[in-house]
Amino acid sequence: MLEKIKHTIINFIRDIGANTLNIIAMMGYCMLLFLEVVYYSKAAFEKRREILKQMYYAGVKTFIVVSIVALFTGMILALQTGLELKPYQQQALVGNIIIATLTREMAPFVTAIILIAAVGSTMAAEIGTMTVSEEIDALEMMAISPVKFLVMPRVIALAIMLPVATIYTNLLGSIGGGIVAYFQLDVSFDVYYTHILDSLHFKATYVGLLKALVFGMMVSTISCANGLRATNGALGVGKATRNSVVSSFLMVLIVGYYITALFYGK
Repeated sequence: MLEKIKHTIINFIRDIGANTLNIIAMMGYCMLLFLEVVYYSKAAFEKRREILKQMYYAGVKTFIVVSIVALFTGMILALQTGLELKPYQQQALVGNIIIATLTREMAPFVTAIILIAAVGSTMAAEIGTMTVSEEIDALEMMAISPVKFLVMPRVIALAIMLPVATIYTNLLGSIGGGIVAYFQLDVSFDVYYTHILDSLHFKATYVGLLKALVFGMMVSTISCANGLRATNGALGVGKATRNSVVSSFLMVLIVGYYITALFYGK
């Protein structure tokens, strides 16, 4: 019995150590991959067709989902804050709260989560399938860099489209909040949008867009890295896709916190 407990503890510690080493190795691989992307970005004009194609997939193909989520995010924020402010006859301030929340945190975060699920997972699955079917090896044998050919266009595309989608989320979220403010909180559109414009600060806007830019580069790099490291056939592709989604989500939370602390912390 004692020996069994001992083996269980040893295996548990071994698993923790192995997982920690895997995480460190993946972080190092992602950093090196991103540096390669920066190096090959000089060929961005040459790969403009592929970049535009990836921008189409990341932007147009996710337009409906982003629209629905952005609209209802603004509506939920307006309803929750408005109901709390209404007993004090301060529901007109809902516009201030909506735009501050969207521009600083919610718009880049929500948009990143949508694109992780819709675009990042697809990147990991596509490149993972190419890896396990030895297409990546074939590219290397033909002296074609997989990073230049596959990864760089995807990173640039998502780095462009995530800030664009964030601006759109800010706009549509404020519209959704205005609908709730008018029909459920008795706040006129004039008052609502006056408060929004009064609270729309340049710092909050550029910090939100900076987050979106960083998230776009980070999500695409992590997704492509997991795809390039996929092994063991279809099972490995599924695992790589899952790892890319989980890792991207965690990194968005962590990096988002540190960017906020950097610009707003004292």
